[in-house]
Amino acid sequence: MAILSFVGFTLLVAIIAYFATKKTNESTSDGYFLGGRSLTAGVVAGSLLLTNLSTEQIVGLNGSAYSEGISVMAWETLAALAMVVTAIFLLPKYLKGGLTTVPQFLETRYDKGTKTIASGLFLLGYVVIFLPIVLYSGSLAISTMFNIPELLGVSLGTSIWICVWGIGIIGSIYAIFGGLKAVAVSDTVNAIGLLIGGLMIPVFGLMLIGDGSVTDGISTLVAEAPEKFKSMGGPTNSVPFSTIFTGMMLVQLFYWGTNQAIIQRALAAKNLKEGQKGLLLAAFIKILGPLIVVLPGIIAYYIFGPDLETPDQAYPLLVNKVLPTALLGFFAAVLFGAILSSFNSALNSSVTLFSIDFYKEYINKEASEITVIKNGKYFGIVLAIAAMLIAPFIANAPNGLFGYLQEVNGCYSIPILTIIVVGYTTKRVPAIAAKVGIISGCVLYIISQFIVKPLVASNAIEAAKASGITDADKLAEIGTLAYPHYLHVMAILFVINIIIMLIIGKIAPRETDFELEYTQKVSIEPYKYLIPVGVAICLMVIGIYAYFA
Repeated sequence: MAILSFVGFTLLVAIIAYFATKKTNESTSDGYFLGGRSLTAGVVAGSLLLTNLSTEQIVGLNGSAYSEGISVMAWETLAALAMVVTAIFLLPKYLKGGLTTVPQFLETRYDKGTKTIASGLFLLGYVVIFLPIVLYSGSLAISTMFNIPELLGVSLGTSIWICVWGIGIIGSIYAIFGGLKAVAVSDTVNAIGLLIGGLMIPVFGLMLIGDGSVTDGISTLVAEAPEKFKSMGGPTNSVPFSTIFTGMMLVQLFYWGTNQAIIQRALAAKNLKEGQKGLLLAAFIKILGPLIVVLPGIIAYYIFGPDLETPDQAYPLLVNKVLPTALLGFFAAVLFGAILSSFNSALNSSVTLFSIDFYKEYINKEASEITVIKNGKYFGIVLAIAAMLIAPFIANAPNGLFGYLQEVNGCYSIPILTIIVVGYTTKRVPAIAAKVGIISGCVLYIISQFIVKPLVASNAIEAAKASGITDADKLAEIGTLAYPHYLHVMAILFVINIIIMLIIGKIAPRETDFELEYTQKVSIEPYKYLIPVGVAICLMVIGIYAYFA
């Protein structure tokens, strides 16, 4: 029954996506890469949510909540603030310039070399970090929920390999041969299913705890694990409260405002009004995100205790425990759709970046749009295979899936955000400043997190041992506190890079002021309720934090 419902829902989504793309002209770059710039607010919102809400979020964040409690909700709740900022400040500029990719703005503002460096960093980040993590986390979830090792008589490692290649091949077909509209439409259908299925997990879990009553389940959970319901994380948590005011908001702004895989959905809106409405709708729904990506982890802590082999198993084990067999298949199909969404969205964005910013620019400048799209598809196939080969090795990542993803992303996220912010807020900072900023940001972050931090932590632990401290937890705490949190490091480097760029701009400014031209590709009339709705969303976020504080 579970297998049949899984296959049935997955095929339904595929059929809907296929027919939705029949009216899109995929022989043009706008048609293939941006779905003809025809997405409405609902499709933009659904695609944004599901592109983000995949297993690296659902499995990873619930694993973190299992270990730490609701303080990790910052990754979801604060995303709403970043989407409001994007809707008000960034999206109007993107659509005014008629952008297909974010790096295109960097070429207009700085020069071709800056665009190439940024596109290269995006592509490297997708193939080495994001795509493999999505594939691994999705494979772990599917393998655990359906107990693939026992079903096929193989080891967990082998089942991960099988699931990785199954998900990767299906996701590649969506992204490479369907284009953005197929991705966006399938995302929207799956988003509805994911919201329904995702909310079922905490409801059934609370009913299990409360002997059939959700309210009794909540009361029992709060009474038995009160330490899990504190919104302000301590200094040793993965999200200390102080980081909310430093690197956390920078990471959120990069992700929702400049990350090609995400912002491409808003770039494909039929006009600015629809794009802004889509972002605001997604922001509102994002506030409910902790019910799906945080609360189940706390429920799993109550049901399974604190001794799971790995926290990232908490969510799939809970799903297997609380859902009836028939619903298990439906939810697995929805989760499978979420996995495909993040994978094929990043893959589609990678193909877009390669086709527009590399192939057309450097390899074949005279290529027709059909040739560009065809070679982009070939590149997508190579990229997908590379991601599938890397994915199973993510099992050895430190600090859990989600923590690993966010820390490693800092290698390119903050440098790119820096040059975009400076590009839009200044008029005379030159291209050389952007190149220095993006390279120094990458190099300094890598040195900080992967050379200096381990050395400092190791020295602190050795000094503690020499002073007579032997408790393993205490030593781990000393090692953690010996060096600034990576989100603080991001904020520090963000400020340093901006200062560097402004100094260069003062010494060797551009010859002329930069002015962003209106390409008139879409209407840029804003949504008339943008400000009041945005303010209301921000107040809701603040209220949630105040309530749980």
